[in-house]
Amino acid sequence: MSPGTVAIAVVPDPRLGISPWEMYELSIALAVFGIPHADLAATWYDLRLCGSGGPAPGPYALRTDHGLDALAGADTVIVPSVPERVVDDGEEVPADLVEALRAAADSGARVVSLCTGAFALAAAGLLDGRRATAHWQHTARLAARYPAVIVDDSVLYTDEGTVLTSAGATAALDLCLHLVRRDLGARVANQLARRLVAHAHRAGGQAQFIDTPVPPADGDGLGPVLQWAVEHLADPLTVDDLARRAGMSPRSFHRRLLEATGTTPWKWLLKQRIAHAQLLLESTDLPVERIGESSGLGTAANLRRHFTRSVGVPPTDYRKAFRVTVRPSGRPSTGR
Repeated sequence: MSPGTVAIAVVPDPRLGISPWEMYELSIALAVFGIPHADLAATWYDLRLCGSGGPAPGPYALRTDHGLDALAGADTVIVPSVPERVVDDGEEVPADLVEALRAAADSGARVVSLCTGAFALAAAGLLDGRRATAHWQHTARLAARYPAVIVDDSVLYTDEGTVLTSAGATAALDLCLHLVRRDLGARVANQLARRLVAHAHRAGGQAQFIDTPVPPADGDGLGPVLQWAVEHLADPLTVDDLARRAGMSPRSFHRRLLEATGTTPWKWLLKQRIAHAQLLLESTDLPVERIGESSGLGTAANLRRHFTRSVGVPPTDYRKAFRVTVRPSGRPSTGR
């Protein structure tokens, strides 16, 4: 089963075209969803570029093959940006984009914004009453123009189920990988992130399908001890154990980890264990009891409780959706 069609809305400034920053976020979406990886998943996304005119003016010769009305036929719609004048000068979001986004949402599409694309989702009313974010340089303007939106400038991205938003630059890549993780599972997302030389997942908005990465070694013992913890998840680790191995007091360790990852030691450890359980469910036939032991979550009941609370579905349902099998051709397939 295909993860579906991803339609990217390209809305350049009619006089200036697409700025380098706008092209950056657009390129991220193209790299993640537009390049098939047959060795990672049996089927990949179908990508379409949608715009309201011919080739974009300016230094980038970008041509779209579909009109904005084609957004309504996609499973996922992504708005990488809006023209800079919309953000900086308060101009209105193009009316044809607003109309197309409303039609796409009404048809059941998952709607996503990267950076300033949040202004388009807000103009369409899709962010009313929802948490949303954008690049921190633009969140004040977003909040002022659209008071019904719950703007959060402290996060990398937000996941409200069918509506997702990200901050700018590399946070756009974080959100795109988060979508791959939701659609194709942890294994595929992790391998794709490795190819892109990126973190597999950084804490963003919702907790589903996210765990906090190990920060790099910083000369003060934090990075190495967290890497060691990831390699010993089956052991009965405690926060005191990690603090002692890092040569810190529990209080100092708590503070340092919170600064480095944005989460507490206990939550960090739980997320690593959930992530390991995800990989085992996808790639092995181990019973749930063994997976609970191997991931350090203990009993099958404890695994089910924590896994369902974090991921949103029980372990058995997750395995059915993302179980990786190998076809005679050598290419992997999943239950999706």
